[in-house]
Amino acid sequence: QVQLVESGGGLVQAGGSLRLSCAASGITFNSIAIGWYRQAPGKARELVGGISRFTSTVYADSVKDRFVMSRDFVKREVYLQMNNLKIEDTAVYFCAADQSFSNSSSAWRYWGQGTQVTVSS
Repeated sequence: QVQLVESGGGLVQAGGSLRLSCAASGITFNSIAIGWYRQAPGKARELVGGISRFTSTVYADSVKDRFVMSRDFVKREVYLQMNNLKIEDTAVYFCAADQSFSNSSSAWRYWGQGTQVTVSS
């Protein structure tokens, strides 16, 4: 049974940093891509970025140069380091997994439950 568990969310002031983690189990970790998505209240789920099994990364323009993804193959975790957070980054953040990266959220088979990130002024 595939399980993705996000952690690390919380409340932070604008300009601050948070690191989210996505722990994967029940799946061959070194053969999957991981995507990060977020959903703000009243808005559609949007892609934050993704990291391939070869550790190449892609980011949405809105977070490029502020967010950095990495993965630890021993711990079977993927990280989303979020720096210089803005109020508009407030959302529930989800990680998703599948064999390859896709820009479309509907293409990802496995999802975590999400972790709330709130950025205050």
